[in-house]
Amino acid sequence: MKNIISQADIVITTAQVFGRPAPLIVTGAMVKAMKSGSIIVDMGVETGGNVEGSVFGEEVLTENGVTILGQGNLPGRVGKHASQMYSSNLLNFVSEFWDSEKKKLNLRSDDEIVKSCMITRGGELVNEIIIKNRQ
Repeated sequence: MKNIISQADIVITTAQVFGRPAPLIVTGAMVKAMKSGSIIVDMGVETGGNVEGSVFGEEVLTENGVTILGQGNLPGRVGKHASQMYSSNLLNFVSEFWDSEKKKLNLRSDDEIVKSCMITRGGELVNEIIIKNRQ
């Protein structure tokens, strides 16, 4: 595994065992074999860590320039960013089809973006992929 990790720019570990400390997966020798600028995300850090040298709640920069991220509660952080990304996508979508003069949304059924994301229109199923998969 040391040979594989030494070629990676990023390594993410996620191993945890309920009721027991997280198993050590990435040893210090493996970290030393990585290139400067590489990043390791230790998602098992809250229960002891999968990476030798990781510290809960800290970002550790090793002697050879590898960063080990030991942030806790990563799943709890995802929701905020997912919501930001979704709202940004929704704003961009609405802005693309907003008619400022009429102050209304103009979803043109011939537009490629609208075609790919619209499922129904006027009570009828219009999405070709869904229609095809129902047959």
